Amino acid sequence: MTYRVLFDHMTPELTALTLAALLQVVQFVLMSVPANRELGAKTMTARDRSKLGGSMEDLLSDKTARLYRALNNHFEGLILFTIACVVVTLADQSTPLTVACAYAYLIARILYVPAYYFGLAPWRSVIWMVGFGATILMLIAALI
Repeated sequence: MTYRVLFDHMTPELTALTLAALLQVVQFVLMSVPANRELGAKTMTARDRSKLGGSMEDLLSDKTARLYRALNNHFEGLILFTIACVVVTLADQSTPLTVACAYAYLIARILYVPAYYFGLAPWRSVIWMVGFGATILMLIAALI
């Protein structure tokens, strides 16, 4: 598969990855707007603990701190999901299962944000596990 073919036709997994990256942008905005309101000029610094008077997360309201943690959590999950999408695509192993897993990850990540924001325990963890499990299934599917 050449790079031209890869970019001329995105697999459903790469489409889900692109949408997940755009979700990351949305999450950043959802977190940064209230964080900037709450912290003001402090966000214009290097955000050193010594200058802020603690970690940025500690200075945020509970709900904005949850958005901050959800954003960081998505960065962590997006690493493995990206690997899964790229491996499936480059190995030409896209199947209905890998497509379903890719969109299960995306839907789980979308649902995770409000679940975390509103503190919906244990549902937040269940939603996270769906996304993580879908990513692992994609990686396994690429190998077999």
